[in-house]
Amino acid sequence: MALAMTSSSPQPPPPSHRGRRRPQPAAPTPNANPKPRPRAKALPLLSDVGVGRDPAAIKYYARVASNLAGAGRLRDFLLAAEGLRAAAGDDPSFAARISARLLSRGVAAAVRDRGLPHVLEFLRDAERVRVPAAEMLDADASDAVAAACRMLLEERRMAEYVEVVEALARYGFYVQGIVKPMDVLKIFVKKRDPDMAIRYARIFPNSQLLLCNTMEAFGKRKELKNALTVFGALKGQLGGINMFACRSIIDICGHCGSSVQARIIFEGLLADKITPNTYVFNSLMNVNAHSLSYNLSVYKHMQNLGVAPDLTSYNILLKTCCNAREFNMAHEIYEEMKKKERDGLLKLDVFTYSTMMKVFADAKMWKMASNIKEDMQGGGVRLNLVTWSSLINAYANSGLVDRAIEILEEMIRDGCQPTAPCFNIILTACLKSCQYDRAFRLFYSWKKSGIKISLSPEQKRCLDGAFTFCKEYPSNDGTILVVPFRPTVTTYNILMKACGTNAERAKSVMNEMRRSGLCPDLISWSILMDIYGTSQNRDGAVQALRRMQRVGIKLNVSAYTVAIKACVANKDLKLALHLFDEMKTHQLKPNLVTYKTLLTARSNYGSLQEVQQCLAIYQEMRKAGYQANDYYLKELIVEWCEGVLSSGSANRDFYNLDLQPKRKESFNLFLEKVVTVLQKDVDQNQIVDVRGLSKVEARIVVLSVLRKIKEQYLLGRAVLDDVVIITGQEKTSRAEVETSAVDVEHAIVTVLTDDLGLEVLIGPGSLPPVSAKLNAPTKSRSNLEQVSKNFTRRPQGVIKITFNSLNHWLKKKAVRIVQ
Repeated sequence: MALAMTSSSPQPPPPSHRGRRRPQPAAPTPNANPKPRPRAKALPLLSDVGVGRDPAAIKYYARVASNLAGAGRLRDFLLAAEGLRAAAGDDPSFAARISARLLSRGVAAAVRDRGLPHVLEFLRDAERVRVPAAEMLDADASDAVAAACRMLLEERRMAEYVEVVEALARYGFYVQGIVKPMDVLKIFVKKRDPDMAIRYARIFPNSQLLLCNTMEAFGKRKELKNALTVFGALKGQLGGINMFACRSIIDICGHCGSSVQARIIFEGLLADKITPNTYVFNSLMNVNAHSLSYNLSVYKHMQNLGVAPDLTSYNILLKTCCNAREFNMAHEIYEEMKKKERDGLLKLDVFTYSTMMKVFADAKMWKMASNIKEDMQGGGVRLNLVTWSSLINAYANSGLVDRAIEILEEMIRDGCQPTAPCFNIILTACLKSCQYDRAFRLFYSWKKSGIKISLSPEQKRCLDGAFTFCKEYPSNDGTILVVPFRPTVTTYNILMKACGTNAERAKSVMNEMRRSGLCPDLISWSILMDIYGTSQNRDGAVQALRRMQRVGIKLNVSAYTVAIKACVANKDLKLALHLFDEMKTHQLKPNLVTYKTLLTARSNYGSLQEVQQCLAIYQEMRKAGYQANDYYLKELIVEWCEGVLSSGSANRDFYNLDLQPKRKESFNLFLEKVVTVLQKDVDQNQIVDVRGLSKVEARIVVLSVLRKIKEQYLLGRAVLDDVVIITGQEKTSRAEVETSAVDVEHAIVTVLTDDLGLEVLIGPGSLPPVSAKLNAPTKSRSNLEQVSKNFTRRPQGVIKITFNSLNHWLKKKAVRIVQ
């Protein structure tokens, strides 16, 4: 709207008086009565004055508006600017005549006095009246706005900061100069806020690069979910996804250990009709280097799409073959690479040769490894530390310690200074070949005088400056080069293993390690505990564990497992279980070795508590996803439950029909039944459900119940209720063994009546009791036939042992124990 100017506002002279002298008013008469001053009249609207037709007027009013802005009256400036714009007919010359210096001074004052919200409101209204105020600010005003923004950042008012920067960028302010965008994005990464990071990155013109960097920052922190969120934002941006982002997110998946997610991303690209480039294929194969079949399929897909593999592609395939121990396939790929090199399509690098050297070293093919060295020298590629180490390892794995030492000396003559791992490889070879004394001799020889190499004058000239911390001595034939040997903690750990079962010698090696300025690590203490365990010194192993805690070493599962193993070796299962519980209180998850060590600690069970402990460990192991030896556990349970019979384990042939490892699929149900009956209190109703079990498994479950009742009775807890056994009436078929409910009933009644002399009821309870002579059980064929006659062809489904019969049986057992 047009602005009406009053007489109180600065006014230019009327247009008709321009160029002429203004008449002066007459002096007032002293005694004259003063006339009342007339009220100021509003001047006509600027649109009525017609300043649009007068450039001088536009200049004048632009100066007025600039003065208003310089005085900090930003709202009045906007009113003046809006009126002049309307009066001038949207003439852009008005905005160009506004003083940027005065406007910047007013904005800077507004930032200090009223804060950023007032300035943002002014910039919004200035944009509406077509005044590019943000672009007109000078360095001082821009610095004031930027300082206010940085204050928000220092106070960690992140949401407000992002809103301010968004608004400034919308009004044309140079927001890149406030703070480096990546510094702010790192704050959002630390706060695990990908949504706000995406919002902030999109403010800037180089948003794709910023989002890629943000995605990689999340990946370094192994926050795959947040990295995938940023990747999704990249895909949704205008212009589509770029291959660099695809390669980055696949590498992040590999860093986070999620090769499956990398495959999903790759399949998504193919579904969107996007052909990945060589770098994306290489990243995908590198992430899946543990899966040879998948990488071969990716390589074939790569060829089908017409994407040419490069040297990195072949190197990753070699690495995959090495991980899969497919030595022949690795050799085939290597020969194909050599052919491409002869054709000028590839140039093999040191990584290729080092990988092949490792392949043959792991396969103990030292001759093939030696051929790789010749290929390198023939191709003009110099062996590096990794290649030499792999070649030494090839001979060491084959037990050729002397040849490995010769390669070490050749390595030095070639100008490559060996490190401690090179010496450790030779010491490990002595350990594997049971040359323990030689390992100690080599160690002390190297430690005292290093390794001495004779050099000719020509070799000396070639090696000048190649080694550091080496000494040279003249000799008759040339020069003696002495390469020092600096042992590491790993070196001393190898020597501790070479001590065998001599714990005192291992302790002396550990003390020598301390005197050398090295601190024993977790592996060192674990080796010492293992030596104590194998030497039947349980107390020494436990003391070593406690010493580790005192010196501040954080214990892991391996350390506890070694201590538990030492306790088991000394037949102290109670202490082993105590350490097992202590490990879990420290939030450490047992591994397969821990569980197996505890489960195989017993050859038999002596009490109900021991059985319950074992079953609890076994169930925990299966829930953790580990497979146990079901056959071994079942044998131990049989051994324990058969203890209720006077004949002990005289019925082993009966179990041989069913205790087969191939029936593992039935063990879960059997174990569930055993656990259920053993955890139930004696005072509760003893209902035993054996439906779905074979006759052998049903017998074990029933005997387990009776064994539990017997032990509780000896502790003073009488039986107050009957035992009800549910056998069911359906036919069960499982794992090549078909057992009817009749057979299950027959097997249970036989062991109860003939072997134990108990009185049982079959069916709903209306049938007469089936009993055996109470004086002594019998196992004659006639008695079995008599019991069998009580069964109908259709199973009754229920067997009941009366509590009177149980108490009578238990009293007899107690009398025998007393006698």
